[in-house]
Amino acid sequence: MEVLRDMMGDAPPSPVRRLANALGLNKYTVWRWRMIILDGLSGSSSEAFAGIMEADETFQRESRKGSREWVKHLRDPAHHAAPPRLRWYEYEKKGVPMMRGLSRWQLPILTLVDRNGARRAERIPNRRDKTIEAALAPFVAPDVVLCSDKFSGYRNFAASRQITHFEIKSKTASSGNPSAYHIQNTNSLHQLYKTFIRPFRGPATKYLDRYICWFIARSLKRDPIEVFRAI
Repeated sequence: MEVLRDMMGDAPPSPVRRLANALGLNKYTVWRWRMIILDGLSGSSSEAFAGIMEADETFQRESRKGSREWVKHLRDPAHHAAPPRLRWYEYEKKGVPMMRGLSRWQLPILTLVDRNGARRAERIPNRRDKTIEAALAPFVAPDVVLCSDKFSGYRNFAASRQITHFEIKSKTASSGNPSAYHIQNTNSLHQLYKTFIRPFRGPATKYLDRYICWFIARSLKRDPIEVFRAI
């Protein structure tokens, strides 16, 4: 329960080593408990979106923290091919230009918000139209009003479902759209996510879904007792 309270409290979560020292436990014990809690959170999502709903994406850099790929390659290059990219800290050392902007190493996270307080974030494999449509389908009611940027996936989804859709073409200009229709709440959620994830210094991608669920649960201010019962 102390680990759960630390994870879901108002203050930023403690680093695993600091929390382990405070509780007199091994850091690996605290890490395992945290993963058990995150597994429970990932299976307890039941958002229902209604009214005016906003949709947008943010991005998380792909991370192979803890991976042994380079170690295996250096020890036995004949049987273990080199990983497809350098480790991030090696770019500057080897004089290789760091990739900027969107690339296959930037993982898209679809975020949904409505004006009733429902929130959802989900890592999606790509930004193809069919992927966006499949991710939206379970959560969009027939009478919802969808607000998004001008990305074609949202436009095609709204057209196929025959729902009202407002495209926000920029953050500074609404192109004549009524002021109630915007994506400022999703943009705000993105900033909160960046603040939450920054202290973890790029969690391993294999755990990223769990961290996203953790962030949403914290942003919804879920009670630790409620979370404990859910897991």
